[in-house]
Amino acid sequence: MKRIAEEAKGTDLRMSCDAARQIRQHARSSSKVEVCGVLIGDEEGRVTSVQASIPGANAVQGGSHVTFTQDTWEHIYRIKDRDYPEARIVGWYHSHPGFGVFLSDHDTFIHKNFFSAPRQVAWVYDPQSDEEGCFGWAGEKLQRLSRIVLVDGKGGEGAGETGKPEPLLLDCGDEDSEARPISTPSEAGALLQAGISVLTYLSVLLIGFFLSWYFFPRVVVVPVDSSTGQPMLYLPPDANGGSQNGADKMNSPASKPANPTPTPQGAKGKP
Repeated sequence: MKRIAEEAKGTDLRMSCDAARQIRQHARSSSKVEVCGVLIGDEEGRVTSVQASIPGANAVQGGSHVTFTQDTWEHIYRIKDRDYPEARIVGWYHSHPGFGVFLSDHDTFIHKNFFSAPRQVAWVYDPQSDEEGCFGWAGEKLQRLSRIVLVDGKGGEGAGETGKPEPLLLDCGDEDSEARPISTPSEAGALLQAGISVLTYLSVLLIGFFLSWYFFPRVVVVPVDSSTGQPMLYLPPDANGGSQNGADKMNSPASKPANPTPTPQGAKGKP
């Protein structure tokens, strides 16, 4: 029961800077197709330690996948028995040129069938973005490791350490660049992404409202005189305080007789 509980907690990883450099150099040698190899080290409790790596020669390489062949395994065990007879294979690594850090279905198949021991891990490195990370078993599931330590084998202290899911800056004296981040799950990054999504939706709504207001016709209500059917327009009062609206109404066509009786010429009105 205790062992099962420990396995469910996941794996802690310690990797030497030399092993990290070996992986990066191998991945950069083929920046367009994936490469692979194995991790050499040992295990103690829930900690997996990586001291070196062995490139997977004669592997079947593709733009988005890599496969260990029989020749690959023969090469790996020949190097291991010669250079690391007391160590174990504690995992594998492969590159994702331009794809980022994750495990594809093909990668998961390889890990489940060839690296199924509880403390064996999978290291992923993207040589185009210099992003890297590691995955390991938590019970029967594969998950991203958040506790990673890189150790300088030349006598220095740990080059980097994390005990929580935050980016880890690593400085192993890599000859091609300065400290690089190991990508780990970040709650702050998830919140930032959610905030950006909300702002994007609000922007789309505001733009849609403006376009509908600008292009679609707007209805203007004008009062109409029920007796004449003519619009009733408001005019300001005249200088004497009278209403011009009334005068206009009196002078309007509706206020005049339809057939006025003409007055004969020369006719005079009654006294």
